[in-house]
Amino acid sequence: MIKKSHDTQDLSVERAVLVGLIIKGEQDEEQLQEYLDELAFLAETAGAETVKRFTQKVSHPDRKTFVGKGKLEEIRIFIQENEVGLVIFDDELSPSQIRNIESELECKILDRSNLILDIFASRAQTAHARAQVELAQLQYLLPRLTRLWTHLERQKGGIGMRGPGETQIETDRRIILDKIALLKEKLKHIDKQKATQRKQRTQMVRVALVGYTNVGKSTIMNMLSKSEVFAENKLFATLDTTIRKVVIENLPFLLTDTVGFIRKLPHHLIESFKSTLDEVKEAEVLVHVVDISHPAFEDHIRVVNETLQDLNALDKPTIMVFNKIDAFTYVKKDEDDLLPKTRENYSLEDLKKMWMSRESEVPSVYISAVKKINIEEFKQVLYDNIKKTHLSIYPNQLLY
Repeated sequence: MIKKSHDTQDLSVERAVLVGLIIKGEQDEEQLQEYLDELAFLAETAGAETVKRFTQKVSHPDRKTFVGKGKLEEIRIFIQENEVGLVIFDDELSPSQIRNIESELECKILDRSNLILDIFASRAQTAHARAQVELAQLQYLLPRLTRLWTHLERQKGGIGMRGPGETQIETDRRIILDKIALLKEKLKHIDKQKATQRKQRTQMVRVALVGYTNVGKSTIMNMLSKSEVFAENKLFATLDTTIRKVVIENLPFLLTDTVGFIRKLPHHLIESFKSTLDEVKEAEVLVHVVDISHPAFEDHIRVVNETLQDLNALDKPTIMVFNKIDAFTYVKKDEDDLLPKTRENYSLEDLKKMWMSRESEVPSVYISAVKKINIEEFKQVLYDNIKKTHLSIYPNQLLY
């Protein structure tokens, strides 16, 4: 976890700068700023304050330092003059890039993957989640061991004369590999237990809440199940899978709240959380929750769908729930403005019409879980679709 320091007056958070690249043919300035907005939110969630952003247009990242020599010098001058101790890069850095950047900037360097792992580590509550996060951290750390020992003076010598740093690296590598093997065995055992538990949940349809992080899944879970699942306006508030029995009218079903998805989610984290994501794979109905007030909500939908595709779960019956309509805003165009509409000019009604054209394939509903707007309509859509699935799975079971 990014450390916070205390004094007698107040709590001061770690000061950070963000670094991102506009790679030719992959993204533009607007997209990069959206990604950096998200990175700033990640930094805030971890306990850091963003004081500046550095961007650079390149054809490809620099192999040695990710950014060009001139940009790195610009960052170095700024962090020295403004007492900044943390630089966060929006993409995953190679071990050699981290090593080279640290030697130039002489401060703590994090990439997006490391920052997300840091947040997951601080949020994990159960032994299962902690084991998953620890496994991901160790897999991330393993190829980066060398930089942790650069402070040790290496002895020069002939063949067989290894320096103390190198010896320590080999020792640490063996320890980490052994720990990874133990954690994988532990998670395999937990997976078997959870698979057995899932088999015992008979006679009820399983419904999974999925969506980008911080879209309101836990708030919806609390509203439907009348439970107290932890929810707050921060990224990855929920890591541990929560399952509740919910009844709408005469229809009981199992509702699962799952970890939120995000762009550039570290591969090791996806691998470690496979057992949690199994709840998504084994659900019969998905409720895809979207924060429609977010400017990049359509990009969020794409990220979630890509993750569902990776899990072979994209073809499941799905209900689109556009949440946070109370926070939706748009810029109304002047009548004499002849320029075409942009995304920020679409009203909520415009967006509804766009999505209603897909209604035959994926039913959609527009709500505010916090303000309790259109909740009865949401429950009716949920009831109709789950009932249809229930009767197809359990045709001989009566609903009272």
